Amino acid sequence: MIRILHPERFQGHGQRPPYFEGWYYKLVDATERHRYAIIPGITLNPGSEGPHSFVQVLDGVTGATAYHVYPLADFHAAPDMFDVRIGPNRFTQRGLTLNLPSGDLALRAHTIFRKPQPWPVTLTAPGIMGWFGWLPWMECYHGVVSLDHAIIGEIAVGDAAIDFTGGRGYIEKDWGRSFPSAWVWMQSNHFRRPGTSLVASVARIPWLGHSFRGFIVGLLHRGTLYRFATYTGAKLEALDITPAAVQLTLTDRLYRLDITAHRPPPAATGALRGPNRTDMRTRVLESLSARISARLTARQSGAEIFAGEGRHAGLEVGGDLPALLRR
Repeated sequence: MIRILHPERFQGHGQRPPYFEGWYYKLVDATERHRYAIIPGITLNPGSEGPHSFVQVLDGVTGATAYHVYPLADFHAAPDMFDVRIGPNRFTQRGLTLNLPSGDLALRAHTIFRKPQPWPVTLTAPGIMGWFGWLPWMECYHGVVSLDHAIIGEIAVGDAAIDFTGGRGYIEKDWGRSFPSAWVWMQSNHFRRPGTSLVASVARIPWLGHSFRGFIVGLLHRGTLYRFATYTGAKLEALDITPAAVQLTLTDRLYRLDITAHRPPPAATGALRGPNRTDMRTRVLESLSARISARLTARQSGAEIFAGEGRHAGLEVGGDLPALLRR
């Protein structure tokens, strides 16, 4: 129970395969010319590489990726806090330390995160998954560790040190048996007003021998988190996916949220590795160069509460999209 109420912590103590767990750090420097996704994690599945831990890297400018493999014995997670070590690398809610080996995307870093903004946790809704977080049979669980925070420190890429002080960051995580069969995910916290953050996910969710289209969306603006999710009673009125954009319209009894994620050129997209029930070979195409236009209005009066465009957005569109588009 304590572990579920702290979704940021390692959830895998005592788990057996199939099982994976990974955290996702997004870092953008103050000049907005450098952006990285750092993904530490663990897989217990046999696969060709066997059970192992890893640190995955995406250069959001070039689309280059790297997958650094570590023995399972190099993975250590504190039982009572979010503090994960993989070899010489350390990951917490308050910062990260990297010393990745030479080769593709060799990084060294020491960064501190100031004023992280976690998704609220309550007894009835332990994080972004709401009451679904209490169910023991879900295929994949999701958590948001920080919707937005300031970065202090630097990242060295090869021999070049990049100052990330004054940049912005975001942290989330996934754990369970496998990624969904189809999903759309997007995130940006680079809107005109600092502190505004948007994350949205739509996925095909297995349920008692069948499946349904589930969604979770959060817009943090001026200190208020506007939530639209399957478990809140909100409705996904429209979902459209084209080579140029992904469009969503969500409503509840109070608000309407219209979102358009403008997809970048394929050259700006990197191929990451995601989990399935046997290995880490699911191909995940991700960009950190998308743009997200969002508009939140009050349903009764039509008054505009928020409108803006998010830069350097993370965007993934994967799996069986025809199945995802079905209501």
